[in-house]
Amino acid sequence: MMRSALVVGVSGIVGNNLAGHLVGQGWQVSGLARRPPRDAEGVQPIAADLLDPAGLRAALDGLRPSHVFITTWMRQPTEAENIRVNAAMVRNLMEALRPAGTVRHVALVTGLKHYLGPFEAYGQGRLPATPFREDQPRLDVENFYYAQEDEVFAAAARDGFGWSVHRPHTIIGYAIGNAMNMGVTLAAFATICRETGRPFRFPGSAMQWNGLTDMTDARLLARHLGWAATTEAARDQAFNVVNGDVFRWSWMWGRLAAWFGVQPVTYADAPMPLEQQLADAAPLWAEIAQRHGLAEPNLGQLTSAWHTDADLGRPIEVVTDMSKSRRLGFLDYQATDDAFFDLFATLQARRIIPISPSRAGTGEVRG
Repeated sequence: MMRSALVVGVSGIVGNNLAGHLVGQGWQVSGLARRPPRDAEGVQPIAADLLDPAGLRAALDGLRPSHVFITTWMRQPTEAENIRVNAAMVRNLMEALRPAGTVRHVALVTGLKHYLGPFEAYGQGRLPATPFREDQPRLDVENFYYAQEDEVFAAAARDGFGWSVHRPHTIIGYAIGNAMNMGVTLAAFATICRETGRPFRFPGSAMQWNGLTDMTDARLLARHLGWAATTEAARDQAFNVVNGDVFRWSWMWGRLAAWFGVQPVTYADAPMPLEQQLADAAPLWAEIAQRHGLAEPNLGQLTSAWHTDADLGRPIEVVTDMSKSRRLGFLDYQATDDAFFDLFATLQARRIIPISPSRAGTGEVRG
C-alpha cells in the first residue's frame, strides 16, 4: 500500500524539505499551509488555516493520509498565547482528520526550547545538564511545545495511532519568509558586508563563540521524520535530531566568512546583535538586489535577525545527544559547515543572493 503523507506547514523550512524527501521516496504527499507553494513537484497543495476549524474540515474532506507530519507553529506575544494558539492548531487538525480514520502515525516537530524554556524565559533558571537527552523531565514552566505534545498524545490515545516527537536544534535549510532561518539570515548579512565593506562581525555571546554547539540540517531532519514514521521501534518516542558533529562558532564564523570572501570579525567585549547591525540595511539590500537581479528585494522576507540573535546570544552551552536514535538504527550524519555551504549554493542558484566572487567558477551553484 502506498504511504500517504499530509505535511502540515509545507511552506516552511522543515515542511518544504520533508515534502521533497517523501516525494523522492515514492510517497503520495499533500502539503497544507495558509499559502502552500503551487510549484512543489509531486505535492498536492492544500490551503487552510489551522485556526479555522470549519474551513480546515472542508479543506481536508476526502483526504485519507496514513501519516501526518506537523511542522508548523505561530509565534504570539506571550507564552500563554503561544500555548492557546498552537495547542488549538494541533487539536483542530486532529479533529478534522478523525472522521476518515486513516491516520496511523503523527510526527510533531518541536525543538530545543523543550529543554531551554520558552522565549519569555529562554535559557533562564534551572536547566537540564548538557548534552540534552530525551529522558530529561520537562521544565517547571509553561511551554507551548509541551501543550502541542499533549494534544498529540491525547489524540493518539483516543484514536489509536502511533506518534513521534522530533526536537531539532537550529535548522539549516532552504525556505524564504521563514520566521526562524539562521542560514538565509547569515547569507544575507555576509552579502551585505561584502557589497558594502561592513565588518562581518559575530553578533552573539562569548559562550557561543567559545563553547561547543551543534545544529540540524533540514534534509537530515526530513530523513529522520521519514525513518521514525516507518520504524516500529521508533513508535511513541521522542527524539533529539542534530547533525552528529559539534563545533565552536570561533571556528565556524571563519568558515562562513571564507565562503563569501569577507574577513571575519571575532567576538570582542560584548554581543553586537544582528537586529542592531541590520537595522538600516533594508535599502542597502534593495539596491544590491536591483544591481544583481535578485529574486527578493525585501530584506524582511529573508532575514530573521531576532531568532538568530536568540540562538547566538545564549549564555549557556547547548549540545544535544543523539544516542537514542543511533541505538534504534538511525545513523545519518551531516557536517554542519557543508550544510551551510550547500544552502548558500542553493541560494545563489535561485538568485536569492548574488554569486560570490570567491565562489565564481567553483561549480558549486546548485538548484
